[in-house]
Amino acid sequence: MDGETRDGPLDAARLGAELGERSTLVQFSSAFCQPCRATRRTLAEVARMVDGVAHVELDAEAHLALVRELGISRTPTVLVLDAAGRIVRRAAGQPRTVDVVAALGQAM
Repeated sequence: MDGETRDGPLDAARLGAELGERSTLVQFSSAFCQPCRATRRTLAEVARMVDGVAHVELDAEAHLALVRELGISRTPTVLVLDAAGRIVRRAAGQPRTVDVVAALGQAM
């Protein structure tokens, strides 16, 4: 994936939340996903630590069209967006804080 989705970069209208000024951490979760809870805490903590970074969590079932478009096959899946909403990094599974911070370094 080259950072663009079929319909262009991800924006506030498509995500239902404002993008971060410098980067956005988009988390796809599901209701009974244990690793999703830990991922939520990790991404929220990183967003608080790094200025200009937002964390947006989306329920995969409630956003099926976007899940299909992006090829999300498991939860949690995390997308790291740059300021323009282009996907810079993508990872499935529970991330480590150090890996999230490193991915943000690529996005900003």
